[in-house]
This record gives sequence, structure tokens and C-alpha cells, in this order.
Amino acid sequence: MGWLKEKIGHKLARYLTNPVPQTTQITTISQQQLLETLQPADVLLVEGDTRISIPIKYLTQSTWSHAALYIGNTQLPYESWQMPLTLVEADLEEGVRAVTLAHYSHMHTRICRPIGLTDEDRQKVVDFVIARIGHQYDLKNIFDLARYLLPMAPVPTRFRRRLLALGSGDPTRAICSTLIAQAFQSVNYPILPVVKREWSDDPKRSDYYAEVYQIRHHSLYTPRDFDISPFFDIIKPTIENGFDYHSIAWRNHSDEPEATEHSKQLQQR
Repeated sequence: MGWLKEKIGHKLARYLTNPVPQTTQITTISQQQLLETLQPADVLLVEGDTRISIPIKYLTQSTWSHAALYIGNTQLPYESWQMPLTLVEADLEEGVRAVTLAHYSHMHTRICRPIGLTDEDRQKVVDFVIARIGHQYDLKNIFDLARYLLPMAPVPTRFRRRLLALGSGDPTRAICSTLIAQAFQSVNYPILPVVKREWSDDPKRSDYYAEVYQIRHHSLYTPRDFDISPFFDIIKPTIENGFDYHSIAWRNHSDEPEATEHSKQLQQR
């Protein structure tokens, strides 16, 4: 029965990763701007347009439903006629794969940059995800996927993160940001750790609380966590590359044919 469950799981995954009909997005950042701004180990958050994006956005109360890691355009070989594979992601249907920047050129995105990450650790993070390209996820537990076919009933806030981590976990890791979380945890870089305050053992400072960072399990991370993390900076290409609002070419509504015709009709009245 294992092969049957896996076959059904693949069909469900294919259905859930298809774009939602009649869903359109207007990107605010061009592909060229992203290319000029992104640095290796940057996290690119994506506002997905697939069926599974809807429950993820609801459960995380966030715009972002997917995340990919930028590895640069020199890490993986590609033919001269091809676009470089610059992003590594965990896809629900295809597993861990490398994609081009153009793959998300039509979607809303946000760049999250780890602050203070050394060049050595930056390369380790990139190497971590590259080494896992080709890894597949176990789709035999179809219950992990089937729950995303059901209408999302109201879920208390404290249960939403856990709901993403139910079941066998493998399909969930493809949905959440586990791959990227594991990459940063491999170099002990914090994302959104649990911070507990404990009494200090120092007798000279008995009134001092020591902050103890506890690593959150990687299966519980979501794309939103990189957005709200105090250790990741939000990079906006239009500001990063210099922005002058005087250079904006505004269209005068009176120049539009519809507006001109409308004004003539008003004058006649």
C-alpha cells in the first residue's frame, strides 16, 4: 500500500502547487533590481499564488507563503543559453531544487538579509542547501496533504504554528522554511529563537536576569519568521540602490483619452 499512498500523495501535491485560478499579482520589484541587490545567503520571501499558499497565509497571518535562499549565480553550473540557477527552495512536489530568479519575477517578494553573518558562515549556509538539492519528501502520509484541501476553520493563534507541523513532517518541511532554518542553525545563526530569562548565578548581581536563547525546532519555522526576526534586515531594492521621488514620471490624468472625453461631457452639461 506504500506505493499507492505515495502516488496519491504526488497527485495531491501537484494539485496543491497549481496556481489558483484568476489570481494575479503585480510585482513591485523588477527582476533586474533583485539581481543587483541580492547577496548569497539572503532569504527571498514570496507571496505565493498556489492553492496551498492560502492556508499557509492564514495560519501564519502573513503575506508570505514561501521562502527560498539566494546562492548567487556562480555556485551551480549552467549552459550559456540558460539563466543561472540562483535560488534553492524546498518544493512540495519536486523536493529540494534550484530555480532561476525569473521563477518568481511575477510575484511579490521581500529580501531578508542576515546581519553580521561572516563570509565563511555565509558560504557554509549556501553549501548546506546546495548539498541537499535532489532530496525528496515522503508523500506517503496523505493526511499531511489532505488537510490543506479543507476550508480553514477559525484556529486559535497558539495552535496555528503547531498545525503546520502535524503528521509525518516531511510534506510540512516542504511547505515551511525548514531547509533554510536548518542551514542557518548549522552555523548557530539565530532566526527567531525562544528567549527565556533566568536568574544569574553571579552572586554580585542577584537581581540580574540572564537571557538564555533556546533554539526553536526547525520544523516550526515559517516564512513570516524571517520577516519579523530581529536578526534579519529587510532590504528594499528601490531604497538600497538610491531613490529620488523627483525622478518619477507621473502621468497627468488630463492627458488620458478617457479623462479628456469625460471633461468634455461635463462641460457640455
